[in-house]
Amino acid sequence: MTRRYWNINLEEMMEAGVHFGHGARKWNPKMAPYISAKRKGIHITNLTRTARFLSEACDLVFDAASRGKQFLIVGTKNKAADSVAWAAIKARCHYVNKKWLGGMLTNWSTTETRLHKFRDLRMEQKTGRLNRLPKRDAAMLKRQLSRLQTYLGGIKYMTGLPDIVIIVDQHEEYTALRECITLGIPTICLIDTNCDPDLADISIPANDDAISSIRLILNKLVFAICEGRSSYIRNP
Repeated sequence: MTRRYWNINLEEMMEAGVHFGHGARKWNPKMAPYISAKRKGIHITNLTRTARFLSEACDLVFDAASRGKQFLIVGTKNKAADSVAWAAIKARCHYVNKKWLGGMLTNWSTTETRLHKFRDLRMEQKTGRLNRLPKRDAAMLKRQLSRLQTYLGGIKYMTGLPDIVIIVDQHEEYTALRECITLGIPTICLIDTNCDPDLADISIPANDDAISSIRLILNKLVFAICEGRSSYIRNP
């Protein structure tokens, strides 16, 4: 894997509050190597370690993007949802930012069936066919379309399992992480001081509650993916 320079600096991370962990009573002892101090009952993440793992993650996604690999970004809690959608759209990745439907990856055939239904309903709406149906039938299908848009809108163009999954908040997205582990899909996980750093392939210790922290981590990964994609376009 090529090592590159990703302009990750500690001052920028401090300004974004990346170093603030959870209350000391909520910590996972496995996070001890990634914690530098405790202040006012809150653990402080060692940003040197964060920078190292973030840099490794950027190298990984750059190399994968330069080979045309597909990414899925997952983050469904309110504080992460908008940043996840923005990052995924910018980097042309798939995303889930509302609710993880159990079996979304491990039961891919069912997900694929839902996606086909979603695409069919979207086409019927675009062509005006829904409006030509009886009102009751049209209303039912429009509700179904709205629900599919909410939960599958970010993966509507996904035609198979992703090559790499980026997860914001290990605790919140534990089901998604377990599915990736079951299927052997490499994962990059943003982890706070209450998480298990051994579960993901690359764990990035960082504040998973502050929007500014989530956005900074995603920004770095998105930049690396975009750089990798442009390399792939130049050298297909």
